[in-house]
Amino acid sequence: MSLFQCGYSDFTVKWATLEWEKGQALALRRQVFCIEQGLFAQHDLDAVDAHARCLVAIANHGGWPEKVVGTVRIHRHEENIWWGSRLAVSPDCRQRAGIGAALIRLAVGSAHGLGCTQFFAQVQKQNEALFNRLNWRSHHALTVRNRPHVMMEADLSQYPPLLQPESGFVLKGALPEVPEDMAPCLLHLLSESDARHV
Repeated sequence: MSLFQCGYSDFTVKWATLEWEKGQALALRRQVFCIEQGLFAQHDLDAVDAHARCLVAIANHGGWPEKVVGTVRIHRHEENIWWGSRLAVSPDCRQRAGIGAALIRLAVGSAHGLGCTQFFAQVQKQNEALFNRLNWRSHHALTVRNRPHVMMEADLSQYPPLLQPESGFVLKGALPEVPEDMAPCLLHLLSESDARHV
């Protein structure tokens, strides 16, 4: 990863409302579920996409959107029962704590705001601990596309209703990590900059 690859100023987490947001979300899903994980051959589209809501995390530089770095979809399964699926975060931003959790917060909170009384997801086994920390409970193990998954349910009492999901919310960005051998060089440059402004 390059030094400033994930040093974005902030991230907008919202329902996708623009075509470029939806297009990049689908491209990210293809990269994660088809290319990286090999769960699907050409694409991961299915019948749910026809009526699901696409949610995105958009990386910004100084308030200007640059690219979609996370996505998830939600859909109403029955009158008040909702499901989430296809949670994906770009590999270059997975070490940035909070993007996946923020998408989950928006997914459950916005469904809750639309009258959801139960929210479920079939979560890949390796992500079960994350969902447990985010106030989800595990129901039972199952296999999906030959991979271990867990049927999980969100504790809606921990997810206040979000009534403006199209606007969503903003996560503060993370400053890039600086390798130890570059720190003296950067400090020297900063010192020179300060001296010029005295």
